[in-house]
Amino acid sequence: MDFSELVSSAFEALTLNKLRTGLATLGIIIGIGSVIALVSLGQAGQKAVETQIQSLGSNLLTIIPGTVRPGNIQSASGTSTTLTLEDAKAIADNRSFTEIQSVSGEILRRAQVVAGRNNTNTQVVGVMPPYQNVHNLTMQNGAFIEGRDVSGQGKVAVLGPTTASNLFGEGVNPVGKIIRINKLSFRVIGETVSKGGSGFQNQDEIVFIPLTTAQKQLFGVAFIGSIAIAVKNPESMNDIRDRVGYFLIARHKIADPANADFTIFSQADVLGAAQQITGIFTTLLGGIAAISLLVGGIGIMNIMLVTVTERTREIGLRKALGAKKQTIITQFLFEAIMLTFAGGILGMVLGIAISYIISYFINLPFILVWSSVILAIVVSGGIGILFGWYPARKAANLSPIEALRYE
Repeated sequence: MDFSELVSSAFEALTLNKLRTGLATLGIIIGIGSVIALVSLGQAGQKAVETQIQSLGSNLLTIIPGTVRPGNIQSASGTSTTLTLEDAKAIADNRSFTEIQSVSGEILRRAQVVAGRNNTNTQVVGVMPPYQNVHNLTMQNGAFIEGRDVSGQGKVAVLGPTTASNLFGEGVNPVGKIIRINKLSFRVIGETVSKGGSGFQNQDEIVFIPLTTAQKQLFGVAFIGSIAIAVKNPESMNDIRDRVGYFLIARHKIADPANADFTIFSQADVLGAAQQITGIFTTLLGGIAAISLLVGGIGIMNIMLVTVTERTREIGLRKALGAKKQTIITQFLFEAIMLTFAGGILGMVLGIAISYIISYFINLPFILVWSSVILAIVVSGGIGILFGWYPARKAANLSPIEALRYE
């Protein structure tokens, strides 16, 4: 039996019962589509997280209060009060830190922000003027907070674009308008350009106010929540981290560096942790989707076993006319491979379409992982061989006499 005859025979056998063939293929389609879609969406989520972290500032070191060790958190940054505005100023004024570009002390709390009849619960960040450079902020309207606003405890605010649209409507310039934060009135002096992102670190859903105003008038605290340091050269990151760390240890009069009351981490640290977490979720999702491939393969085997039973007399006739055992195995194995390969192609199209549509609607970058596509197609062919072998072998082992007598 040549190849063209093999294809023709397999196609004819599979189209005899189109509904059964379609249902058998459906398991493979869903399995392949799920693997491609979930891996693609996992990679897209990882890319979105990476972009969002990098948008917070390149070459960035962040100092938070409290000591964080693997498996043990001595003091969380939300409850510790070990960093002050004077610490940030001391780092910025230290002339030996020539590799440091900018230093910004910050404090972040959530608060209710009101403008007329509109209100929103959002992040309110007390900042210093260098915050704009440290975190790569660009102004869409107006200006950012200046030194005189911090020294004079000015009641001015800069809005992220999402907060501005929530309070004043889409496309409205908020500069010059008045907002109230915890019953204190602030005049809006600027609006930032959208940076995208979501969640706790969304720079679009935010209100910036002078750090001293946040400390003394809004939140009533003497400490700050973090210190952000922009380093000129990425190659100097580790050196600056060590030197700033020892500088703060000496400033806080800590005898043993192991008892430091602060933690310094870089964007690379955050990015590495985020990649590890998203990688685990992507693998987990891919594994879950792979289970449906296994189920689809079992479905193929069941259908082929039914087909062998239905075609017992045909198999007996073929063997009586001289068909070899290898020919029977090849015929039924090829039918199973055709079934799974067709399901693999349709599943590939379905997976790509689903990942594109979901990425579009939830505003994620569309990333097609070609390795997962190729792997899915190869696996679908492998499933055809794996789960088609037993039915094919069973058909080939039938006795011609018993097969012809089968009713």
